[in-house]
Amino acid sequence: MRTIQAYRFALDLTPSQERDAYAHAGAARVAHNWALARVKAVMDQRNAERAYGVPDELLTPSPSWSLAGLRQAWNEAKAEAAPWWGEVSKEAFNTGLDALARGLKNWADSRSGKRAGRPVGFPRFKSRRRTTPSVRFTTGAIRVEPDRMHVVLPRLGRLKLHESARKLARRLEAGTARIMSATVRRDGGRWHVSFTVEVERAERTPARPDAVVGVDVGITNLAVLSTGELVDNPRHLVAAQIRLRQMGRALSRKTGPDRRIGRRPSKRWERAVARLGRAHARVANLRRDGLHKLTSELAREYGTIVVEDLNVAGMLRNRRLARHIADAGFAELRHQLAYKSVWSGSRLIVADRWYPSSKTCSGCGAVKAKLALSERTYTCTACRLVLDRDLNAARNLAALAAEFETAGSGPVAARGADQKTRVHGQVATKREPGPAPAGKTGTALPEGRAADRVLTKAH
Repeated sequence: MRTIQAYRFALDLTPSQERDAYAHAGAARVAHNWALARVKAVMDQRNAERAYGVPDELLTPSPSWSLAGLRQAWNEAKAEAAPWWGEVSKEAFNTGLDALARGLKNWADSRSGKRAGRPVGFPRFKSRRRTTPSVRFTTGAIRVEPDRMHVVLPRLGRLKLHESARKLARRLEAGTARIMSATVRRDGGRWHVSFTVEVERAERTPARPDAVVGVDVGITNLAVLSTGELVDNPRHLVAAQIRLRQMGRALSRKTGPDRRIGRRPSKRWERAVARLGRAHARVANLRRDGLHKLTSELAREYGTIVVEDLNVAGMLRNRRLARHIADAGFAELRHQLAYKSVWSGSRLIVADRWYPSSKTCSGCGAVKAKLALSERTYTCTACRLVLDRDLNAARNLAALAAEFETAGSGPVAARGADQKTRVHGQVATKREPGPAPAGKTGTALPEGRAADRVLTKAH
């Protein structure tokens, strides 16, 4: 099985190498802003000509928005726009132009209706202060040194890694991996290099290929499995909140930049910003590490995993719970399960957003019309089942797997319900409560629209 995978390593750069990395990231920003200014100037000119009644066929020709067109225009003007262009790699300029080409395409597709989801805004100019320094290399000498503690990149030369790259090096030496690109990026107070690699992965089988598990994510517990296992929510942001507030107050007492009067930040302000950034990066790393461990264990253990299609963006509009929902990382957990299930040979089923997993009784299948969020214990009025709310939802998710035939590995869409839940007092077939029914069981679930599309993209 051939897949695209990323390997990310921290770098230990010398002051000279760090200046070169900043120079390449700055070159990408310059090329992006130059091309964007050119596109905006032509658009403004065409709008002005239309206002004066100029026919469309006589308007100023619109430049190409493709990467090839932007690169050709940049090569013709780079001697004047950037006389220092020979000091950095051509890949630096290509990085900025490629980002602009993708941004313009997304904006055009969003306006024409070709792109689903939220409307995409028009690209904006990149600021030197607010833009994350980044440069991407796709050609030239890109390799891992035999000592596995150094990498070689075009123009940047030999860079020392903070940790060993033995996992990537073993695949490269065995011929089961090919480096497609390398991205150098500064975030969390240090530089990282990320390799996009085409990997030939061996076919795998989960430890329990016939086992089904429903996963209900939440705040009190990060995940509740239909087997009854509870995964604790570490709440990394809450644990670090006191320290982050102290650092934020210390930062507010320093002399920061003010563009209105041309004031430059003090050295103490810059050091305080760096400390605060490292603290936030540590929280993000801890959260990502915990999610990786949980999703890897689920994908390797169970043959079928059932999760919900949560409206995380809508949940974040709840100002009382937004911080805790973001700290849990619901979307990242779903994303990791999507591609790890493909790697492990398991199957991921995504229940429809309106499927009433919490309102449905896992014992008899009766559905409640309403269930307040404050009700943490589910009590069925039909069969008198009393069960933890999250465990009840996890068992209902696991029961969904019985309604689908094996469709191979990868994400599958599960049927859902209408947006408004209806009360169903009778059930077609009563079933005993259990984490994973073996056969197909009739329940009084709402007959709603079928989600026949794949809701998760496997990477």
